[in-house]
Order: sequence, then C-alpha cells, then structure tokens
Amino acid sequence: MPGHITIKTHIFLTGATGYIGGSVLSRLLSHPLSDTFRVTVLVRKQDQVSQFRSMGVRAVLGTYADLFLLQELAADADLVVACADADNEDAAKAILRGLKDRHEKTGNVPSLVHTSGTGVLIDNAGGMFATDTIYSDLDIPQLESLPITQPHRSVDLTLVNADSEGYVRTFIVLPSTIYGIATGSLVDAGLQNPFSRQIPALVKLSLERGRAGMVGEGRNIWPNVHIHDVADLYILIIDYIVAHNADRHNRPRTPNPKFEHGASGFYFGENGEHTLRSISEAIGHAMVELGKAKDSTPTPFTDEEFRKYFPNGTSLGTNSRCRADRSKAIGWKPKRTTKDMLASIKHEFKH
Repeated sequence: MPGHITIKTHIFLTGATGYIGGSVLSRLLSHPLSDTFRVTVLVRKQDQVSQFRSMGVRAVLGTYADLFLLQELAADADLVVACADADNEDAAKAILRGLKDRHEKTGNVPSLVHTSGTGVLIDNAGGMFATDTIYSDLDIPQLESLPITQPHRSVDLTLVNADSEGYVRTFIVLPSTIYGIATGSLVDAGLQNPFSRQIPALVKLSLERGRAGMVGEGRNIWPNVHIHDVADLYILIIDYIVAHNADRHNRPRTPNPKFEHGASGFYFGENGEHTLRSISEAIGHAMVELGKAKDSTPTPFTDEEFRKYFPNGTSLGTNSRCRADRSKAIGWKPKRTTKDMLASIKHEFKH
C-alpha cells in the first residue's frame, strides 16, 4: 500500500522460560504480526541465549536482581510484558525507570503489561467457609478498597501511580488458579516450564502423605483458568496496545471503551470457580485409581503437616472470588471451564 508505514514494536518480555511468560512468548512468535515485533527476553542461563537467538528472539543474560540492566532493556522497549516475579518491587521500579527514560527520549508513552494475581483478594478463611464477596474488574472503587497489605497490592499500586504520572500506560493481568499443561514451540524446545504450581503441589503433598489433603474443611472458593486461555488474554491486551501505537501514525479508530489502563487497567483471568475440597476430592479419586490410596475422601492437614509443608503459611485455604467482566468486555473468550479443570487433575500425576 503506497505510503503505508510498517511500525516495528520493540517488546521486552520477562519470565520467558516460565509457565505464563513462555506461553505468551510462543503466541508472539506465531502471531500474524510477528515480523513487526522485535522481542527481547531476559534469561538466566548462557545456553538459553543461543537457543532463543536461533528462534529470532534477542536474549540477554541476567536476572531480576540486575536492576540497571532491567532499566536499560525497558528503556529500549515500546512495550514491556512482565511475567516473572509479581512481588519484586525493586524490579518493577527499575522497569518503570526505564520506561520513563523511553518516554523522555521519544515523547511516546510506552506500555507495561504486568502479571499480578487474584491472590490480592485473599482472606483468612482457613478452609472453613466460603465468602460472599466477589470482586469485578469493572468495579474500580471495590478494587481500590483493597489494603496495601494484601499480596501483590504494593507492586500493583506502584504501577498505577506511575501511570497517573503520564509517562507509561499500565495494564495489570490477574490470573487465578491456572491449570493445564502448556504447549508450544518453547515447550518443544525444552526452554519453557510447561507445568502450573498450585494443583501439582497439592498432588505432590497428597502423594507424600498417602491421602488427599486439604486446609480445614476445604470450603473456600477460588477461580480457575486454563493456561491457553490466560495466554489469549495477554495477546488480546497486547493487540490493543499495538493497534493504539499504530494509530499514532495512521488514522485513529474507535477504541473499546472498556479497554483502560492505570487505575482502571485491571484484568482478571478466570472462567469459573471451585472449592478447595473439590480439587482434593479429584486428587483422592485419582490416587485410588492409581493404587496410591485406599480412601478417596480428603482429610485436613494436621498441625504437624502445616509446620512441615507450609512453614511460611499457605493461601490454599483462602477465598479469592472474582469475575473477569472487563476482560470479557474487551473480547476475551475463554473456552475451558471448572469441569475441564477438575478433569485435568488426573493428568497432573503423569509428571
């Protein structure tokens, strides 16, 4: 097309070898606009550098402790997708400093998609009750009522405050209990961890104690979401950001009014919910089928087991209830449900 300008989007992604970050990166590499992306990742191992480079990804050796490096890489990016440590405030601030440098240098406003989690909503139910409080990502006053002492909240607010200063647009994705085994080019290459954390950890502990375990009576409720659906949400948000950046150079288009950033830029990742007991019961049934237990009924972890398995405490017995109203309003269409999550648990015994 005469006069058409191809805009290169510089993307810096952290957590590229992780469960979430690797899934997002795989989507970026197979994206219809992938030839317009210049992707940089931060990796811990030298052999990973050459592997990523062979896939067309610029890989830099380093960790979240390398704050000056984080700042430098962010300063070279139009968009940062942070999928590593949700609670590393020093790293988040280093990335923000880099994005501020970017803004001051170019005059453009870069974007940051940050991974938080619905752990920000937890209570202290101890598995004994379900809460009636359900948060919506469209109800900003309700979200603003969350105290800074909640998990992830301090970093989330640091991002929101940075957005209010005008040098960055922040988008915070809050996945819930993610399940399913990740697939894609990075898993095939042996670069990405394909497994989630919460359910496999409970499977492991249940196998160790010889019976499915739970906290208290397992009445507490959490949302759930499949890893492929989570990756869809990230890509949808990235697509909006890339389209917005392109519109600076071409004719403006009408944005989705629910696609917001900063104080309103929270996006829950959930498509159904479950009680802890339902997960423990599914684990128990699988254990009986595999000859690993004689009784499928889960039992509460004892005080001694708490000291052994959870010396720093656990969120397993908490409530975290939410609805992904904003995520779905911008066009996110998760496919897998709680039924799929419960059916997937038996597959967690195979690794």
